[in-house]
This record gives sequence, C-alpha cells and structure tokens, in this order.
Amino acid sequence: MTRHLVALLAGVLCIWFAGKPTAVQAQDAIAPSDQPVEVEEVVVPERVLTLDLTRDANDIWDRIRRGFGMPDLDSERVAEQQAFYLNRPAFLKQVLARGGRYLYYFVDELERRGMPTELALLPMVESSFNPMAYSRSHASGLWQFIPSTGKYFNLTQDSWVDERRDVIASTNAALDYLQKIYEMHGDWHLALASYNWGEGAVQRALKRNADDGLPLEYSHLRMPEETRNYVPKLQAIKNIIGEPELFHLELPYVANEMHFVAVEAPVGVDLATAAELSDMPLEEFLALNPGFNRPATTMPGQTFIVPTDRARKLREGLDELQRSGRGWTMYTVERGETLDKIAARHGLSSAQLRQINGLGSATVSPGHTLLVPAGVAPEGALAVSSLLPFAAAAVRQQGLRIGTTNSGGGTGLKAPVGQGLKSAPSASPAASPPPKKADAKAPHKPVAKKAPGKATAKAPAKKPGSATSGTAKPAAKAVQKAPAQKPPVKKATTTPQGAAPKR
Repeated sequence: MTRHLVALLAGVLCIWFAGKPTAVQAQDAIAPSDQPVEVEEVVVPERVLTLDLTRDANDIWDRIRRGFGMPDLDSERVAEQQAFYLNRPAFLKQVLARGGRYLYYFVDELERRGMPTELALLPMVESSFNPMAYSRSHASGLWQFIPSTGKYFNLTQDSWVDERRDVIASTNAALDYLQKIYEMHGDWHLALASYNWGEGAVQRALKRNADDGLPLEYSHLRMPEETRNYVPKLQAIKNIIGEPELFHLELPYVANEMHFVAVEAPVGVDLATAAELSDMPLEEFLALNPGFNRPATTMPGQTFIVPTDRARKLREGLDELQRSGRGWTMYTVERGETLDKIAARHGLSSAQLRQINGLGSATVSPGHTLLVPAGVAPEGALAVSSLLPFAAAAVRQQGLRIGTTNSGGGTGLKAPVGQGLKSAPSASPAASPPPKKADAKAPHKPVAKKAPGKATAKAPAKKPGSATSGTAKPAAKAVQKAPAQKPPVKKATTTPQGAAPKR
C-alpha cells in the first residue's frame, strides 16, 4: 500500500515538473528576438477630389471647380507661383473678394460658350481683378487690352468712355479673343501664351521648334520670362481654388447668383448721383462702372451696372431726376470764348471746369465739347472726376489712382523676378495686332448746346464715342432679371493683355 502511494506521488511530481519551463526557456521567452519582425505595409488610397454634379453648386468657387477643363501643368514654376500667393494670405483673400463681384458673369458666359472655367480666374493674373488697372504698355482694364487690340475688337476709346475698362464689353471681347486663338492652336496653354505674348510671337516660336526638331508644347518653347510664368500663375491659382483646405485657406464666400444687372441711364446724370440713388458707396459704384472717362453720362444708350437688389431703387430715382429736368449737358465752345467765361456762366471756377473735363493745362479751341452743369451742384461730379482716369491723361497715368504699380499690370503688389503677379511685357516690334475688321462701330456724339446769342455752333473738333452698333449676347444676360432695362450696347471682341505685341 505504501509502495503504491509513493509511486502515485512520484508520477504527479513528474507531470508538474514537465509543465514548468526551464530557466533557459524562460530567458528565451523574455529576451527579444534578434530577427526583425515583418509587418505588412498599410496602403493608404490616394485622395481623389470628387464633385457631385447632381446637386447645385454651394458657391461660385464650387461652380468654377466643376467647369475646370484645361490640362494641369505640374512644374517647379507652378510651385513657386503657388508659394508666392500662399505666403500672402491677406492679399490673396483681398483680391479674391474683389473679384467676387465679377465672377458670376465671367463663369456664366464661359459656360454659355463651352469654355473652361479656369479662364474666370485669368483677370487675377492680368489685373488682380482691378478694372482701373493700367500698365506701362498702356494695357487697361480687368483683361488688360492695349489700345490697338481694343480698337480691333470694337471697344470704344475716346474722351467720354473707354470700353477696355467696361466690365461687360471687355469680358465679351476677351473671351472672343481666347476662343479665336484656341481654335488657332487647339491647345489652351498655347492660347494663353498667345494672349500674353501675341499670337504671331507664339507662331514663330513654334516654327523655330519645328525646324529644330523640338517638341511643340508650351513648356518647350523659347519665350520671355513673363510668358514662361504666365500659365504657371494661372495653374497656381487653379490649384488653390481647387483644394483650398489642402492649403488651410478659407476662400471668401461668393454666392453662386447673379451679382449685377444693367439699368438704362438717361443722358446728363453724374455718377455720384447714380451711386447715391443706388444707395452705394461711390468707390463700389465705380468698380461696376469703370468705363466712363467723364463723370456723367453724355449720350443715349449708356447704362449703369448695379447689384440686382439695387436696380429698382436706381430706376425709380432716375425717373424722378429726369422729370426734374436737372442734370449735366454738353456745351460747344464758340470762337472768342474763354474757359473763364464759360465756367462763370455755369457757376464753376475755371479749375473746376478743367477738372470735370479732364483738360489739365490744355487749351480749348472753337468746336471743343465741354460737360457743364444744368441746374445741379458740381460737387458730385468733382468727386467722381478725382477718381476717374481721364482719356487725356491715359498715356501718362490712366488708372494709377487705383492701386497699380509703376511696373504695370495694375496689381498693387510686385512679385519677385520669376514669381508672383504679372508685370506688363515690353512692346515687341515684331508682334502686331490682328488684321483690321471691316465692321467698325459708328460713333455717336453727345448733343451740345450752343453758346448764348449765337445762331449756329461750330462742329465739334472731336467726336465723343458712342455705344456700339451691335448688342453683345452676354450683355443681354446681365439684364435678364431687370426686364425694363437695356443691356449696354457693345460689340464683343478681344485682345490679349499687357503685352504690346499681342493686342
């Protein structure tokens, strides 16, 4: 019995010791392995920006993204331009907010024409959305037309108006030109290079590459530094607008809705009065109506552009003003008259008469047409004239009052060489504007009153410009919410920006 108990106990102890790890086994369990542990790599799928085209756009930026249609350009220059804008967030937001008042019209017209909506951002490269921008190459307006190209595209430029600054007329012309050069090249990058540098210059650069057996793409052409940076600037802005959250940037809100309409303007209404009737600050009113060279309307067919919610108020105010018979009128200088006498007759000083008519120190001869008050105080017109870039001063400083730089481009901020905002290219004798069109606009002249006591008045030496003979389709769109109004009558045509060669 005792023998059996001892055997049983010995068996239990053997089993217990067999299950217990040895010291060496315990050491191996604690010590880390010398062999690397293989862990399967986690693959994060690439983020793809998707757009739900079944819903309405949240804002104008969302709508612009939906219409992107140009091939992307990925280069070191694009990265440099992108960094330039992103390193100046306050400036970037200010310019984008300034452009907000124009973007709906730009995008609407681009979509109507089937053009890529990136082009709505091109005026940021051209003028920083400043309609008064003026370059050293004498390019003017949001789209930066030089005088010769503006003339080719039937944009009136005279003592009374400059349609290169007119929001609707210049936009129609710019898009006409961009369509033309895209059809010429079949490539948007080359079309943009032509807009900046001139179509003739780009054609010659393409021929050089073809003769040398080199590629014919934009990035392979020999071109001026400004043109080489031109498309990268637009691409940089496109990247920022396309994915602002990637750059921790909040874009200013711009509603996806019509911002302005055209209201028919009676002859003889000064812009300060129109701004007051619209309940708008004068600077904001001029930002929508930058095409005037004089502080009052001077001929039938002109319009005021105002926000959609101000159109009715302005129309009612203009009707009342018209019934009063007060306003501004045109006066033709007679032989033997002096500015002092004419000014005194209309309750002005000679200096005020000169300021309102943009005369500076110039003398006037018989037949010259002057803008004079008829029963209204001149203070409003004087305030406007201090802001307008008169045609007489165009070559010297047109537009410089509204934040331009001496280097041109109208940006108000000069980028370092090879970066940033565009400066106006120097004129190239080799490049020439497109061949002349046959259908020029017929100019109108304001009705001038005769000098007292004279039977007849001399014919004016200069004919003030007028509305164009054709009505642009986009202009009609601008007034679709204000049926009683006529759109600005103008014929659309375009030229490139900043470079004397092209337009």
